[in-house]
Amino acid sequence: MKGAILGISAGYHDSAAALVQGGVVVAAASEERFSRLKHDAGLPLRAAQFCLKHAGIQADDLDAVVFYEKPLRKLERMVVSQVLTFPRSLQAFRAGALAQLTEKLWVGSALAKALALPADRILYCEHHLSHAASAFYCSPFAEAALLTVDGVGEWATTSFYRGSARGIEGLGELQFPHSLGLLYSAFTAWLGFRVNNGEYKVMGLAAYGEPTRVEDVRKVLQLHEDGTFSINLDLVAWPHSASESYGPGFEALFGPARYPGSPFHPRTDEGRRFADVAASIQQVTEDAMLGLARRLHRDTGLPDLCLAGGVALNSVANARLAREGPFSRIYVQPAAGDAGGAIGAALWGWHEVMGQPRVAPDQGGPAALPRPDLGQAWGDDEIGLLLTDLRRRRPAALPDTDTLVQAAADDLAAGKVIGWFQGRFEWGPRALGHRSILADPCQPDMQERVNATVKFREAFRPFAPSCLQDAAPRYFEIPEAARLLLPWMLAVVPVKPEARALLPSVTHVDGTARLQTVTPDGNPRYAALLAAVGARTGHPVLLNTSFNLKGEPIVSSPVHALATFDRSALEVLYLGNHRVERADA
Repeated sequence: MKGAILGISAGYHDSAAALVQGGVVVAAASEERFSRLKHDAGLPLRAAQFCLKHAGIQADDLDAVVFYEKPLRKLERMVVSQVLTFPRSLQAFRAGALAQLTEKLWVGSALAKALALPADRILYCEHHLSHAASAFYCSPFAEAALLTVDGVGEWATTSFYRGSARGIEGLGELQFPHSLGLLYSAFTAWLGFRVNNGEYKVMGLAAYGEPTRVEDVRKVLQLHEDGTFSINLDLVAWPHSASESYGPGFEALFGPARYPGSPFHPRTDEGRRFADVAASIQQVTEDAMLGLARRLHRDTGLPDLCLAGGVALNSVANARLAREGPFSRIYVQPAAGDAGGAIGAALWGWHEVMGQPRVAPDQGGPAALPRPDLGQAWGDDEIGLLLTDLRRRRPAALPDTDTLVQAAADDLAAGKVIGWFQGRFEWGPRALGHRSILADPCQPDMQERVNATVKFREAFRPFAPSCLQDAAPRYFEIPEAARLLLPWMLAVVPVKPEARALLPSVTHVDGTARLQTVTPDGNPRYAALLAAVGARTGHPVLLNTSFNLKGEPIVSSPVHALATFDRSALEVLYLGNHRVERADA
């Protein structure tokens, strides 16, 4: 045995590759970071090659390549469900099942050919099992209840598991077409946002509304006393349509949908109508997640919960689970959606196919996911040569980390918006201090300014605060069960009333913020920057948003960072130890 397994997720959205060596994730990346196609669904060969190159190995050095789901079972579900809804499903069959037959069914052959590996080294894990493994094996827990909730895998849309030293044991599942993830996406589409991309916007919009349409939402999603749920299939379209997620009855119930791209603001009458519906589906989603968690707690009696699947990226729901749910600790790994299936598949292969034992961090073992910066890095010499090639005047490199941090803190305290490109890029959809746009959250106009002139996105969308972990209780009300979520920016918590005026540009309209806590061990350079900012402003807190423009993936290379810098109102760019100003162009 060679001790290396490559996990792959691909085919629908957010394709990714992850490399596990000796039970630890050493490299992981979404394909979009290399292809520059947001939510790229293609086979992640660039990401896979990066993982291998980072580890200094060849494909032949792998024990196995594990795909994150089973294509034959996926095809079975598509064919059976579309036969049951024929003839309305004819178009969906042409678009979905035929694509599965002609391309996605043969993903193993494509991987074997691309990596020059024998076919017997390609393995398959079930979709929801990949999700569960990604959360459990990356968590600190020796034993935990596992809940996975997403759109749909092969058949499952919601799955219950128990994780322990014996592996992952299935406890039950809900199946397609009854899907909480697909329902949230249907509301995302009705609100005029792009599915698998605009769900964050629904969460942000919900804070502007009141949950006045909860009873109407519950006509679509029925919650049952045992904690499960079912969908009123007369009102949705996904069981039989490849292009529509809701039907005429849905639109009759909630009113005309918003046309995608049409301008609106939640403060207007029409905007409030949409905001109220967003608040209502958000509340019912949280109610459903609480019901599922309580059921799983009754079934397992365990104090710790691992969440995975796309719905686990709903940071508002995560925080409510932490406040009101039955579990003492909750863990979500940073790429909880389909991309994270790559990590889960690889770790499942290591522990449950190769039979390698796991010693959990709670028991003194190593962390499988020790840090979020698992992507590609560029050295300062490489960056310097690039700047020489691309710019008329090469800015001088700052001599050391302290000089870099002090210069950046001076810029931020002076009210400048900076690009922060440091080390390896992050795993998952959140910028966590490696590929970030940063600003001073104490300035009241900063949210509007960054939305309008830097990110070019909707004015109502909030920004997240990064805060030194030790200082966070000064500003935020943190549920004990949510503490493991905060380093990954996966829980929305209340800003203390006395701190809201201090941090106006990261306090959302409802008095909350999606907090990231930072420690010197987890990200030394970013923690040093927060401390230096705190020395100047009195508050070791920064506005932190992803380093990209609207509709684009987060930057991964210095070239992408420079292109984003040139096309936005960013004032200073920190590329490694290089400080780039407009005058350097």
